[in-house]
Amino acid sequence: MSINVAIDGPAGAGKSTIAKSAAGELGFIYVDTGALYRSVAYYCIGRGADTKDREAIAALLPEITPELRFIEGAQHVFVNGEDVSDKIRTPEISMGASNVSAIPAVREFLFDLQKKIAAENNVIMDGRDIGTVVLPNAQLKIFLTASAEERASRRFKELSEKGEKVTFEEVLEDVNKRDYNDMHRDIAPLRQAEDAVLLDTTSLDLEQSKEKVIAMIKELL
Repeated sequence: MSINVAIDGPAGAGKSTIAKSAAGELGFIYVDTGALYRSVAYYCIGRGADTKDREAIAALLPEITPELRFIEGAQHVFVNGEDVSDKIRTPEISMGASNVSAIPAVREFLFDLQKKIAAENNVIMDGRDIGTVVLPNAQLKIFLTASAEERASRRFKELSEKGEKVTFEEVLEDVNKRDYNDMHRDIAPLRQAEDAVLLDTTSLDLEQSKEKVIAMIKELL
């Protein structure tokens, strides 16, 4: 039987980095569900669609084939055969992903793919509704969070290092807007599952956060 670990939490809490690193150490497969939503947003924006237009986005879904491929231990995101791993990490795609993730047709479209990966492998999957909707029977659920200011600070540093021209205020506004959208959407809003362990990383660095997650998984094993 496969072991499933669900990590949920708001944007910028470090879910992806921590989950990816922990999975690598434990020999699990890391599934970045956010990347799947980003891949849908990337394709739709490329086709000139408004990511809030439910009908327009739903109409484009049959044209999209998102894939997660594991190349030399690293996850790469492909859309229709194109490696878009770096292209889906811009603020525009972040906001687009937040918008398309509120569309029921998109969630349904990606749901089966996520369930299939989890059924066949030991996985650490992160997102907004993994413990509440996608993997409600996961053996371990973690709700990973940090203050909005701390999350914006981490994101600002990351974008600045990539040469993106943004201000801290813009990033903080983006974080707050995404939090609001994620918590107030009709379908599968962001919330802590009743049986999830809360892990606040505001005062922890990445290494400390990762060690805590790994310790929880090892206890389960």
